[in-house]
Amino acid sequence: MIIKSLRDHLRTLVGWTIGLSAFMSMYLGIYGSIKDDPQTYSAQAMAKYPGALRDLMGGLNDIASGTGYLQSVAYQLFVPALLSACAMILANRSLAGPEEAGTLELVVTLPVSRRRLVLERFAALALGLLAVAVVTFAVAWAMTRAVGMDVSFGRLLAAHTGVYLLALCFGTVTLAVGAATGRKAVASAVLGAWAVLGYMVVTVGRNVDAVSWLKWVSPFHYYGEGRPLYQGLPAGDYLVLAGATAVLALIAVLAFDRRDVGV
Repeated sequence: MIIKSLRDHLRTLVGWTIGLSAFMSMYLGIYGSIKDDPQTYSAQAMAKYPGALRDLMGGLNDIASGTGYLQSVAYQLFVPALLSACAMILANRSLAGPEEAGTLELVVTLPVSRRRLVLERFAALALGLLAVAVVTFAVAWAMTRAVGMDVSFGRLLAAHTGVYLLALCFGTVTLAVGAATGRKAVASAVLGAWAVLGYMVVTVGRNVDAVSWLKWVSPFHYYGEGRPLYQGLPAGDYLVLAGATAVLALIAVLAFDRRDVGV
């Protein structure tokens, strides 16, 4: 069942891998011109941007350095958002999509328990997303070497691992809501609201006392708070993301096991 699911996802996985790799190659390739003209992109120059914009982009600090540029342009928002969108699509195609198409009713009549079905669909989601993450990490590492970014292999790997865990967590949110409701639109809406609000809380809302406490329920907090590109692997935060993903997968199993899907 896992292999079949991966085959079903193959075109999506290839498309997203190519798209993400092209995005990273294009934007990281620009760093060469920034490196040659650091004064234009100095901290003083970035300070001229509106405060809200700087907050949304993680502060735009030290963008003339390889680490600062990589953080602001790739790992602050865009790569996590794109890989999370890929995870959402894969998750919706695992349960909610087939249920809306009427094909899941046939699958659940097979001699496979519902719990095993959900777990195998989750495993296919995790493995497919891992394949995209591995290839895009290789592209990122090659580009940092090509343009002369002073970023160590270990810290880049730590950041990319965080992107994978964040996207898998959001993908499992989609899977759980889809398992509970059988509706792609509902699953996508829940994920979109959680992701957008969670990102806002840990960026523009971090200094607002009324909402800053909400960072503890935002996956973005556990992804970015440890600053892996600067400080290395934040094991504790990543364990929280992995644990949350496991809990969400369990919720998906229990929700789907108790639902009537028309059989």
